[in-house]
Amino acid sequence: MSFSLRLSQDHDGRRLDRMLRSVWPELPLSAIMRAIRKGEVRLDSTRAREPGARVRGGQELWVPWEAPGERPAVPRRGAVPILWRGGCALVVNKPADLLVQPDVKDGDSVVTRVWSMLGAAEGGSPGFAPTAVHRLDRNTTGVLIVALRGDALRALEDAFRERLAGKRYLAIVVGRPSRELEEIDAPLLKDSEANVVRVSPEGKSARTRCRCLASDGGLSLVELELLTGRTHQARVHLAHVGCPILGDRKYGDFEANRLWRAAARRPLLHALELSFPDGLSPVLRELAGRSFRAPVPKDMRAIAVDRGWTLPADISCPGEDEDGDE
Repeated sequence: MSFSLRLSQDHDGRRLDRMLRSVWPELPLSAIMRAIRKGEVRLDSTRAREPGARVRGGQELWVPWEAPGERPAVPRRGAVPILWRGGCALVVNKPADLLVQPDVKDGDSVVTRVWSMLGAAEGGSPGFAPTAVHRLDRNTTGVLIVALRGDALRALEDAFRERLAGKRYLAIVVGRPSRELEEIDAPLLKDSEANVVRVSPEGKSARTRCRCLASDGGLSLVELELLTGRTHQARVHLAHVGCPILGDRKYGDFEANRLWRAAARRPLLHALELSFPDGLSPVLRELAGRSFRAPVPKDMRAIAVDRGWTLPADISCPGEDEDGDE
């Protein structure tokens, strides 16, 4: 079984692996990488063995699987709450216990839910599926932006790479930061096989600005601004300064997690706000000067209310009860 596709301008200049992932969001990344490695993916009849190779609009693509959009509907547990929708992108409120991309064939994820919600007819141009521009950990809730067109995806990737997108998070942590406002500057090194990140001078530069909003009973509410976008950055940086995120089984405080296991079934980290400056690419004119906020999820809100903490964006989210803060 194979399929051929004439690439549109939506794909021009994109990495091969990312282009394939956007056209076939239901396929696990491992299957895509395996096909590339085995020479089963062709561009203009030439085997494409480099995942980072740049594709061009007008090229003919051959793959060893069926056409996009022809699989049965992907089973899903519900829709993803939409915070904003424009012609170039969709901003959603990601629930907990949900991957951004599927990790198995037909797996549940944000992008497969968005694809199912919009339908092939309006979920992007032919041969282009809605694609997440950035990532949130499986159990992190909050604002996530999904590109609906190829030109918007490239422009958004550039904006994130140039650090034009502002990212603010909320977290409930164990302990209290030593200062009300501090910047954590600690390089991070990722062990891909173990999926663990640690502070190391051999790692990549990583900077997080942390502000303590409230503290009581051995817990604190902190607001974070991610100045870089490394894997597990907020979780590792907070653990590094002695204030691990409550509920974090990988980098957290074992005893605190045990005491709070009924209330904190996940790392209590929430992507509160995503903002864009004026002067963006004309492709992103709908986003220029706008900010998008996701309401604080129920598990974090319950702890905050119990302590009398004031929460930013403390509003209800359409569909929150249906889609859950799992």
